[in-house]
Amino acid sequence: MKRLLGLTLGFFLMLSMDAEAKKQDAATTLRSILERDWQYQLERSPTYASVAGDRRWNTRWDDLSLTALQADNTHSRQVLEQLKKVDRTKLSEEDQLNLDLFRKEHETWLEEFRFGWHLLPVNQVGGIPEGIRQPPGVQTAYQLADTLRFDTVKDYEDWVARLTGFGTYVEQVTALMREGLRQKKVHPRVILQRVPPQIERQLVEDPTKSGFYTPFLRFPAKLSAQDQQRLAAAGQKAVREGVVPALRAFHRFFVEEYLPGAPEAVGIWQFPDGEAAYGFFARRFTTTTLTPEEIHVLGLAEVKRIRAEMDAIMKRTGFKGTLPEFFQFLRTDPRFYSRTGDELLMRYRSLAKQIDPLLVRLFKTLPRQPYAVEPTPEAMAPDVTTGFYYAGSSDGSRPGTYLVNLYRPETRPHWEMVPLTLHEAVPGHHLQTSLATEQTALPDFRRFGYYVAYGEGWALYCETLGDEMGLYENPYDKFGQLSYDMWRAVRLVVDTGMHAKRWTRQQALDYFMENAPRQALDITNEVDRYIAWPGQALAYKVGQLKIRELRTRAEAALGERFDVREFHDVVLLSGSLPLDVLERKVDAWVARQKAPAK
Repeated sequence: MKRLLGLTLGFFLMLSMDAEAKKQDAATTLRSILERDWQYQLERSPTYASVAGDRRWNTRWDDLSLTALQADNTHSRQVLEQLKKVDRTKLSEEDQLNLDLFRKEHETWLEEFRFGWHLLPVNQVGGIPEGIRQPPGVQTAYQLADTLRFDTVKDYEDWVARLTGFGTYVEQVTALMREGLRQKKVHPRVILQRVPPQIERQLVEDPTKSGFYTPFLRFPAKLSAQDQQRLAAAGQKAVREGVVPALRAFHRFFVEEYLPGAPEAVGIWQFPDGEAAYGFFARRFTTTTLTPEEIHVLGLAEVKRIRAEMDAIMKRTGFKGTLPEFFQFLRTDPRFYSRTGDELLMRYRSLAKQIDPLLVRLFKTLPRQPYAVEPTPEAMAPDVTTGFYYAGSSDGSRPGTYLVNLYRPETRPHWEMVPLTLHEAVPGHHLQTSLATEQTALPDFRRFGYYVAYGEGWALYCETLGDEMGLYENPYDKFGQLSYDMWRAVRLVVDTGMHAKRWTRQQALDYFMENAPRQALDITNEVDRYIAWPGQALAYKVGQLKIRELRTRAEAALGERFDVREFHDVVLLSGSLPLDVLERKVDAWVARQKAPAK
């Protein structure tokens, strides 16, 4: 009997070991596919790699030729075929999630390529020189030059080589745009007419005045005078003979050929496959199955709700008048504005220092990476929004940067500073992106990946945390938070209005002005951004509502056992996720918390 029992146990042990070996084989295969693809993406996106701190391809721009983009398409199909060979049942729960997210990512890329959005690589908030293969956010040549590390002779030589190849890069972008003209996929004229002045500002006679030359204005002291002189001369030559002629040719193409082919009306509905494309973008950016019509209705409901809260806060201030009159008061009263950009920047930096020590009240895990508060580059400031966050490099050579717009400070009200800082800096984008990067057990595509509904939904949710931090004791600051919440609710109505319901740009502007106290300059820039980036703006409010719903559900289920610091860890420490996956993670955490202790 003992011998039989021993044989039986041995048999089951062998089965168990065999199953474990198969699990390891499946996991190893998956991780190999993930790593190969990540290296492929870095090599195909050398400007992104450079910004992230990987300098292996610092001499190159992204290859945006149609041939290369088709090759990317082929690559995604090959990856999907490779994934079919991975036995999902033999993977751990976490690796099953990695597999599902990775497969969906490539499927989404293939679907997006079908709609030809790569044929519109340039608009008023992005394009030359970065093109289309950049991480989320707005970038220009000035930022690229300002954010890379320039510490060694090789860093400068690589930049010279990159500038020398700029002409080829611009030719590739031009070819994409010509194909877009042929397929009648061109941004509306009202936003494209902003681009020529942006290019003209870079057509300098003196190469040392070019944004591309800025690295040569700040040599580290350890470089010899001879090297500095040699590199500066090479930089001037590259700008004078490569960059400026390429930009001049692009300007000529843009004004003489491209702009005349741009439509007068706004909205992606006018594209040959515009309705289907917008439905795709709505699903992609929100990571839901919501239709444009459902999102429009949701937006109307949110606008109504927030207006009621605004009315209550207005009464707290003692203002006697209507809500539109209060909006005008907030837009025009000098008490709410700084006289100079320097004064405004000092206010932002002081606010960030005020928030930093309060984070421990709500967060158990904080990132190691620091962040800085800096002015938005002057060249881009007139055409972009009030502020945005620029993620730090993964190698720690550059901190995260909260860029604040100092252009026309008389249009930048103080009452919007608290929600903006909570959103763009801490605990918003800085915590989300930095903590994700620091989760080294995750595969790289998750550490550095970004679902807009998650990332922007998180940042918008963080604006509401000002109440718990005691930052909205001033009713005007609280009204600023509501105005920012309204801004994102209005987006649901305006974005779907223009791209699905065929609203005019003026209808969008009027609706925005009627429901939010933001300045006309900001509102115009916002609406024009929605025109240029269909569906992206839908993600903020949809994501915020889901995260708030998950927290409310967890609070109700756990009662006194609910710990907001633990909840925030659950939301943040798995990297960026689609909203349905995030929901499953939170629900599983709640179930574990409710389970009786053993």
